[in-house]
Amino acid sequence: MTALLRPHTFDPTTEQGVLRLSIAASLAMAAAAVGFGLLANSSLIIFDGIYGLIDVVMTWLSLLVVRLISLSTNVDALQSRLNQRFTMGFWHLEPIVLGVSGTLMIGAALYAAVNAVDALMSGGRMIALGPAILFAVISIIAETGLALFVRRANRSIGSEFIALDAKNWVVAASMSAAYLVAFVGGWLLGGTRWAWLVPYIDPAILLVVCLFVVVAPLGTVRQALKDILLITPLDLQAHVDAVARAIVARHGFLEYRSYVAKVGRGEQIELFFVVRADDPPRALLEWDRLRDEIGEALGEESTDRWLTIMFTTDREWAI
Repeated sequence: MTALLRPHTFDPTTEQGVLRLSIAASLAMAAAAVGFGLLANSSLIIFDGIYGLIDVVMTWLSLLVVRLISLSTNVDALQSRLNQRFTMGFWHLEPIVLGVSGTLMIGAALYAAVNAVDALMSGGRMIALGPAILFAVISIIAETGLALFVRRANRSIGSEFIALDAKNWVVAASMSAAYLVAFVGGWLLGGTRWAWLVPYIDPAILLVVCLFVVVAPLGTVRQALKDILLITPLDLQAHVDAVARAIVARHGFLEYRSYVAKVGRGEQIELFFVVRADDPPRALLEWDRLRDEIGEALGEESTDRWLTIMFTTDREWAI
């Protein structure tokens, strides 16, 4: 409990602090949505609560992965225990969590869309418009503020997890705006010759929102799938090849082989240089200096870069 009360627990300048703040806010909004949804008999608001609860679970998993990545790149006792079982690090968990999160959002939206279509075909659903309008107003204010806050915080952090979280808050705010328009429209139609449309408003807007929610995470899921399948980023491959060609030309090596992948925030680069068999012997210190030269040419050193550089006279080692 004391760890949860530390001042830096919700530090908005750190990735973990922002995610913790988002978890707390998501949990509060999800609970409010479920309560107001039951009070107003609105499947639209209840779906908002379910969407929020999924977001809470996935954001918590994101926070756990961020914590594991951070621990695995720090030298301490816990790191040594982690590395005994995860010697290749935890970067691979990041695209998995992002992919699962986006897929769950899409699945929940598709399920809600089917229910919305069923409600439309069954004559709609009557709702209490007063509580529904009140919830929509509260949601728009809170979610818009949180989306702006998370995006601003991520300008200096640059986290894929926070970027997805900001996108989720934008989606949530857009959904709430749709609620408000729908509920106010239903209130205005009451007592008019168009009052028969009121029961159809809740499922109709739910269907529109579900279609929007299905589309929003597609980019994140596609990128996560690329990372999971270790599809080489073309720009990173081009940069690595340019550096390797320059090294081959400068030192008279025969050729090189490069293997590049991006896994979440982690970059995995393996470079094999084929050296002439009659090349003059060099001290190990010289080879280490050459590795440092290559590493600097590739870019600033980072704990999220896995770099392997090997020199050999046997082409079989480079294949």
